[in-house]
Amino acid sequence: MVPELADPEQAVAAHLAGAADLARAAAVETADGDAAQVGASVAVRAEDVPDAATHYFAADKPGYRGWYWAVTVAGPEFDVNVSEVVLLPGPESVVAPTWVPWNERLRAEDLGPGDLLPVEDDDERLVPASAALDPEAEDDDGAGSGVREVGDELGMGRPRVMSREGRLDAAVRWSDGDFGPGADMARAASAHCGTCGFYLPVAGSLRAAFGVCGNGNVPADGHVVHAEYGCGGHSELQIDSGAIVAVADLVYDDGVEMETETAGSGG
Repeated sequence: MVPELADPEQAVAAHLAGAADLARAAAVETADGDAAQVGASVAVRAEDVPDAATHYFAADKPGYRGWYWAVTVAGPEFDVNVSEVVLLPGPESVVAPTWVPWNERLRAEDLGPGDLLPVEDDDERLVPASAALDPEAEDDDGAGSGVREVGDELGMGRPRVMSREGRLDAAVRWSDGDFGPGADMARAASAHCGTCGFYLPVAGSLRAAFGVCGNGNVPADGHVVHAEYGCGGHSELQIDSGAIVAVADLVYDDGVEMETETAGSGG
């Protein structure tokens, strides 16, 4: 099957369709003069521009199984010339996967000691610090706004902070991670982190849902955990440490009189 790059229903001018030999010669020249790399003619397709058509030949070039030579010829009758020669993949060709930008390919675990991962200036996860303050969170008397203006004037604080989109993206990632409410550990736990004494809530708008685990005896220590995550190290977990087998009380049976042997008694 030829790559669908031109309209197969559009009629091809006779003088362009008859330029097959010219097109083949151009393909052979591109193949370093090796005529064996240019196979049989497969199709001729008209291009969208006037007086232009593309001849397709099977490519017998090593390493290009399923590819085609595409030779575009153009010009009026009696003045047809080669416009371009390219190799095009067919439906069954082996091609490289779709290119993904490096900043989308990187994963958190790819960053090693000494590596740098700069962010773009227009990263939607970040906004200027002065624009991140929620107007509804300011004091009624405007004190919050005044503090912000003084801090900005003195150059205090961070230049940029996480935007609403950035915080939501982090919340989804943390919720779906190893320390979210859907983790196997959380589903098997008898209590959640939100009620644990080792749970250190984060500040800001994510405080109600996330915190950091401070229990050094569990795998979640030092990690951001969801309030509905849980494990066996909950601070209020109580374990009955009493004896597994009940021990009967010591009983003195004073109702039985013991016979004592007297001197000279015997059989």
